[in-house]
Amino acid sequence: MPELPEVETVRRGLNQLTLNQEITGGDVLLPRTIAHPFFVEEFIEKIKTSAITSWHRRGKYLLAELSPFSWLGVHLRMTGQLLWLNRNEPLHKHTRVRLFFGDQQELRFVDQRTFGQMWYVPGNVPVESIITGLAKLAVDPFSPEFTVEYLANKLQKVRRPIKTALLDQSIVAGLGNIYADEALFKSGILPTTICTELQKKQIEPLRTAIIDVLSASIAAGGTTFSNFLNVKGVNGNYGGEAWVYNRAGEPCKVCSNIIQRIKLGGRSSHFCSQCQS
Repeated sequence: MPELPEVETVRRGLNQLTLNQEITGGDVLLPRTIAHPFFVEEFIEKIKTSAITSWHRRGKYLLAELSPFSWLGVHLRMTGQLLWLNRNEPLHKHTRVRLFFGDQQELRFVDQRTFGQMWYVPGNVPVESIITGLAKLAVDPFSPEFTVEYLANKLQKVRRPIKTALLDQSIVAGLGNIYADEALFKSGILPTTICTELQKKQIEPLRTAIIDVLSASIAAGGTTFSNFLNVKGVNGNYGGEAWVYNRAGEPCKVCSNIIQRIKLGGRSSHFCSQCQS
């Protein structure tokens, strides 16, 4: 599933390629991809003749600000990809939505598992009233509000393993399985540690590690362990830099202890029992 670095990588690519060009039309190949409005014909009609003035990210959501003022929202979910292609490019069998621009270019939404969604939001209504998941998001790790005090206050009331808590978007927005594992390794905390048992001195290294691993992945263009591609169809490079994620059975890069893998809350967790305690 694309996490914050992958979504941020896509956002930056879209801002380089798609701005200030009129949307001339589109095609919806899988109607349930459009979460709002209900009729796909209305969705196309609403965005037609608009131009994207800027792309924003909130957690794992992408929001395109349109002119005349309105919004196009996108959530990639598990396997979604936004690709900037020539309109003559052969259609991938998992293509769900196509948005047409001038010079025979198009923004193509490809989604194998079909969980991804798109929304059109009129400019005269709050975005959160249509894309309701936005209202549940915590602060962004790169926000000035993501302080040691904020994280400590969030975690001190949670009687769950820290790994499970970090995946909760109401605690940290945008963090997912890959970077939670990486941040816990970097901060020396076992994923099974119950949040209420964390010592105050552990919170600051954890906050720093979250920001550091996300920044490193963004610099590497995200992670490609399955099907993530940026808007030009290029894989991310962070996978080769991972400390523990997807490295079960391999030696730790710090101490040579064997990386372990367990299940927590139905998700895989990777860790080094010697570097993390």
